[in-house]
Amino acid sequence: MKVPTPVRRRFLATGAGAAAALAAPAVLAQTSAPAAAGQARRPAGPPVWLDLDQAQLDAAYDQSQYAPNQPLVTKRYAINSAAVRERLGAPQRFGYGPTAIESIDVYPAKQANAPVMVFIHGGAWRNGLARDYAFATELFVEAGVHMVIPDFVWVQDAGGSLMPMADQVRRALAWVHRNAWRFGGDPGRIHVSGHSSGAHLAGVLLTTDWPRMFGLPADVIKGGVCCSGLYDLHPARLSARSNYVKFTDEMEQALSPQRHLQHLNAPLVLAYGTLETPEFQRQTRDFAAAVKAAGKPVELLVGEGYNHFEILETLSSPYGLLGRAALAQIRRGTS
Repeated sequence: MKVPTPVRRRFLATGAGAAAALAAPAVLAQTSAPAAAGQARRPAGPPVWLDLDQAQLDAAYDQSQYAPNQPLVTKRYAINSAAVRERLGAPQRFGYGPTAIESIDVYPAKQANAPVMVFIHGGAWRNGLARDYAFATELFVEAGVHMVIPDFVWVQDAGGSLMPMADQVRRALAWVHRNAWRFGGDPGRIHVSGHSSGAHLAGVLLTTDWPRMFGLPADVIKGGVCCSGLYDLHPARLSARSNYVKFTDEMEQALSPQRHLQHLNAPLVLAYGTLETPEFQRQTRDFAAAVKAAGKPVELLVGEGYNHFEILETLSSPYGLLGRAALAQIRRGTS
């Protein structure tokens, strides 16, 4: 295995390391973001979370500190999404709520009564549109799976609260279940995937009390693939993300998927890249360990050599880390 850089050495869990992380969710030490070549490291301040001081914690929740090619990769998302629309045609657009942003893009498969994949895009809760995250759609459509990508409010347009965002993605999922017939979808075979803050929201969907909140079956979601997400909001609340998210105790508790595993009723695939920030890696490992400890099916995938933005592109390939896992999960649920 390639020797990791000292900065990330303690956070990589591949092969036996990943299995050990599932078996024993020990708190791992943290480090700061990579320093530029020849740049002296600054003295550490008092720890704020685990052994991270404030600057280190802020960096651990800022992907740009670890992925300098972020603008290039996210631009590629949009370019490849436009190319997919040229080949597949424009999506069907449906509203699931009263405001303009409460709409979903549906890329239908040719098969009738086919499975549905609902993808929740990321963007640090404050940017991103469904149209720029269609690049993986072709894989699913050609495999006989309807692809659904919802739009939803950004946190800065919701007064700094994540609660309206969570409410919208939940209502979008409920709309898909009740209206799948409109595009040929099977309401009994709905899967969910998400990346980054979208993986957090996908985790919220997967741990929602559907019977109580929406009168839907507890297992309305048949499988989940969450990549590079946040599953407990407490450390993010302590970071610079609190500059634009007005975290509250209620929000932290309600929207931390790791605290609501009693409502998880679907097999779960969790993934992260080895070039992501230490906190995003730790969050994924700890969530996987918690799911395993709860006696529920979970698979942990580690993308060697991928940063936070690059790993999502593997969702568009049947041979990619995420694409292969998502299709396999859907096929298992269909067989």
